[in-house]
Amino acid sequence: MESVETLVAHIQALSGSPEDLAQLHGLLKQADGDALRAHSAALLPLLPQLHPAAHSLGYLFLLDAFLSAPANLKAHAGGDLLATVANFLISCSAEQIRLSPDKFLNVCKVLKGEAMQLNAPIRGIAPLRAAVRKVQPSSEHLTPLHAEYLTLCLLAKQYKAGLSVLEDDIFEVDQPKDLFLYCYYGGMIYIGLKKFRKALELLHNAVTAPMTSLNAITIEAYKKYVLVSLIQNGQVPSFPKYASSTAQRNLKNHAQIYVDLSTCYGNGSYSELETFIQSNTEKFETDNNLGLVKQVLSSMYKRNIQRLTQTYLTLSLEDIASSVQLNTPKEAEMHVLRMIEDGEIHATINQKDGMVSFHEDPEQYKSSEMVEHIDSSIQRLMALSKKLTSIDENISCDHAFLMKSGRERGRGFDYDDFDSVPHKYF
Repeated sequence: MESVETLVAHIQALSGSPEDLAQLHGLLKQADGDALRAHSAALLPLLPQLHPAAHSLGYLFLLDAFLSAPANLKAHAGGDLLATVANFLISCSAEQIRLSPDKFLNVCKVLKGEAMQLNAPIRGIAPLRAAVRKVQPSSEHLTPLHAEYLTLCLLAKQYKAGLSVLEDDIFEVDQPKDLFLYCYYGGMIYIGLKKFRKALELLHNAVTAPMTSLNAITIEAYKKYVLVSLIQNGQVPSFPKYASSTAQRNLKNHAQIYVDLSTCYGNGSYSELETFIQSNTEKFETDNNLGLVKQVLSSMYKRNIQRLTQTYLTLSLEDIASSVQLNTPKEAEMHVLRMIEDGEIHATINQKDGMVSFHEDPEQYKSSEMVEHIDSSIQRLMALSKKLTSIDENISCDHAFLMKSGRERGRGFDYDDFDSVPHKYF
């Protein structure tokens, strides 16, 4: 290959028009590989001669070649390496880096690894968020970088930062693994934010997505799905019909202790549930779910208090404490107050006689805020319906789908068929 100095000159001269970029891309692919990596020691000092935004494609090839060098060579870059990669991801041109998405993904993974090695995952959040947006064809497209980004948000405990990608509506998925990881890590982000309803949505998707064999991600997602279902709804729903037969037949066998926990929870006895958890603490701790299991135990009080509202109109704090196995009326009062604040029950407490009066939902659905909320929900559902209709029409015209549906004629429909449908349809 030509000298790296000559290659840098080509990058500087051919980073303008699409035609020039196509020519440069060809030159870079010819130089790529062992020949370029053999000069890896000279690459990092040459990068300042290039602008990350104007010369993004060439910068990407040189940076990737350097990052593929032996670890001892990269170590000489010190903390500057993380800063160099971060600056590139934030500044680079989306149009140029999309010409070589695999190399861009590799650079992003190196940034994540460097941030984790320095025990500073927070330093990788902003660069990876920028990288996700640049590699996405649209906000509806799921990329491999989504999971990398959410991992850093979890490690840095910057849960709100994860919402920047989790609040997008995803309709395009290239690889099934990307979807499973996105749903699993996204569920964990929402658990960290105590937004259990949203966590359930994502974990549900991980558990019910089409699959022909179980994977470790789905099994771990199901364990958390059981726990969050108990916290949010007090029960674990049965598998829907559209869940793969693989999941329906095998998932519970790989999470039997969680199934048993759900059964114990359904008995409504706090002491029995506490005993079960204590006897299986080591297992829950090994799964890194002990904290969530403790929240399940705490939710037992809330669930039992909600059951009382279905039976009584008024009840003393002392009776509530006795019924739900709290130690004192004061503890019962704190739980009732917290549930009132969270909108989980509608009640008033008479401080004089310690009586609690339970009420119906006071919402009349007439306020301007409620009307705006309903209108917004209707508009969102209409947009979603339109999108789903478009997807359905595209699938109906897809050659692979038509070939499959043609083969299926003459025999009954089976939900197992979904397992072998190309994942691009979901």
